[in-house]
Amino acid sequence: MKSRKAEVILLSITIIWGGTFAVVKYALSDASPLAFLAIRFGIASLIFPLIYRGNYFSMDRGTLFSGLFLGGLLMIGFAFQTVGLQYTTASKSAFITGLLVALTPIAQAAIERRPPSRGSLIGVGLVAIGLFLLTSPEGQGINIGDVLTFMCAVSYAIYIVYLDVFSKRHDVRHLTFLQLSVTSLLSIMVAPFTERIHVHFNLGFLGAIAYTSILATVFATYLQTKYQREITPVRAAIIFSMEPVVANIIAFFAFGEFVGYVGAIGGAFIIAGLLTSELIRK
Repeated sequence: MKSRKAEVILLSITIIWGGTFAVVKYALSDASPLAFLAIRFGIASLIFPLIYRGNYFSMDRGTLFSGLFLGGLLMIGFAFQTVGLQYTTASKSAFITGLLVALTPIAQAAIERRPPSRGSLIGVGLVAIGLFLLTSPEGQGINIGDVLTFMCAVSYAIYIVYLDVFSKRHDVRHLTFLQLSVTSLLSIMVAPFTERIHVHFNLGFLGAIAYTSILATVFATYLQTKYQREITPVRAAIIFSMEPVVANIIAFFAFGEFVGYVGAIGGAFIIAGLLTSELIRK
């Protein structure tokens, strides 16, 4: 069944994404945020055509517009998230990004005029409760990094819905290549006006670039673009809600970050929301 395969693949790339929060948090000690994004997506855009071969000079106007639009949304989301990581913890960033689960049904209803299923709505409710518990452990409060990361969640929610629309109309390889290229180019263009650009190349930084550009960008972006169209945007967002759970586990071992027992209960709610959405499909 196509939808089952798509769900397994999306869950797999969610686990990969979960590891990026700690990796990027570490890498930002050696590079400014947009410089890091420019390198990450620049390398990805060079590698992608070598792995997924095709005629990238045959794109029609519709594909070009859709890819540019998706790339712009992707860059905005990553920029907010990466800059925000300078001011908040890796685990908190992942949890706030997960709020896209609650925002995606709103975006879907506004853009596609398609209401989510009952199971998806129940799942979204459980995930929203879980994310609330995870993002406010022991009254940590809200800082500028949290606000920027919330803007990332808004961008991602809109991106998920438009990806559902455009990936059904155009070649997946072309759309993916354009997204990667646009994100890199926009990062290069915006960086001089928004940050003091610096990059310190060392073994740890190169490892972070390899992980994020190849696994979390080339493969993950292509697989998301190809398989998300097999399920609804809301169901995809619920699957992506596992990302903060994975990120929290990794951040605990990497940085000693712990969201407390209330946060652990929140993680249980997220898993319950995922299971509910899976079991109640109407």
